[in-house]
Amino acid sequence: MIKEKKGAILIISGPSGCGKSTLLKEVYKDIDNYYFSISTTTRAPRIGEVNGVDYFFVSKEEFEEDIKNDDFLEYAKVHDNYYGTSLKPINKALDEGKLVIFDIDVQGHEIVRNKIDSLVTSVFITTPSLNVLEERLNSRNTDSIEIIEKRIKNAKAEVEFFQDYDYLIINDDLQTAAKELVCIANITRIKTKLFDKEKIVSNWLSN
Repeated sequence: MIKEKKGAILIISGPSGCGKSTLLKEVYKDIDNYYFSISTTTRAPRIGEVNGVDYFFVSKEEFEEDIKNDDFLEYAKVHDNYYGTSLKPINKALDEGKLVIFDIDVQGHEIVRNKIDSLVTSVFITTPSLNVLEERLNSRNTDSIEIIEKRIKNAKAEVEFFQDYDYLIINDDLQTAAKELVCIANITRIKTKLFDKEKIVSNWLSN
């Protein structure tokens, strides 16, 4: 009898400012045995960000060396900086049967899907409208006008890809959106594609 949940990947994507980080904090209160995949980036840390907690901050040279060594599951260049996901901690977490949670952009989602589609469940998160996104970005007071304009331009392009994802969450009400994301997180490790067909059928017939 197969009782244990399998290691799986949950990808979260959406425009900067849509509330992904806030939603995930709520989700972590209700799920266990997960590993949040920390991205590696060449951008400078923001105020309050900690290396090894928020991101692994490295130089452009270090990042490009790891690209040559094929050490990334996915990587992309966004806003003139590299972002990527190291394979080593991902494989370890999957072997331990954990839910590996990714917060990556649409480019990263496509790459991961192409490489290990059977392990992936994906969710696109966005605001109710572009106007709401602009309001949230401006109210954060963390970015310059130029950066905010880049993020808005990027958001307009990203939203075109929401149908490439398994689920869509409109983050209008935080508690409602969090409940929806918890439901999705809890079913990712019981998808049929994660299980060995011959083993499941053989066990079922012999018990």
